[in-house]
Amino acid sequence: MSQVNLKLPETLHQQLERLARSEGVSLNQYIVFALTRQAAMSYTIDAVPENEIAKQRTDFAALLHSLGKASFNEIEKTMQERELVKAEKGLTPAVVKRLQRRIANQQQPT
Repeated sequence: MSQVNLKLPETLHQQLERLARSEGVSLNQYIVFALTRQAAMSYTIDAVPENEIAKQRTDFAALLHSLGKASFNEIEKTMQERELVKAEKGLTPAVVKRLQRRIANQQQPT
């Protein structure tokens, strides 16, 4: 693991310590988490223009219409064949909801 000697303004240091305490983790753990989250968001969350969203919804509705209806047995078979994955550690419904709110707030015009 690498080390970085970082000089922080005192107010930022205090704020980070408060946030770490509120999460029940060390300052180091909180900073690593915050930096990891920020780095991941920089390449995983992209705002999609409204016209593209509308086009995707229209395309999806057309696809569903073209597929017709599936029987209960077909649905059940598909559900049994799907890949089951474990949720990422710490990715709780509350975290997902907070991220969804942040994304929605970033997409609103100011």
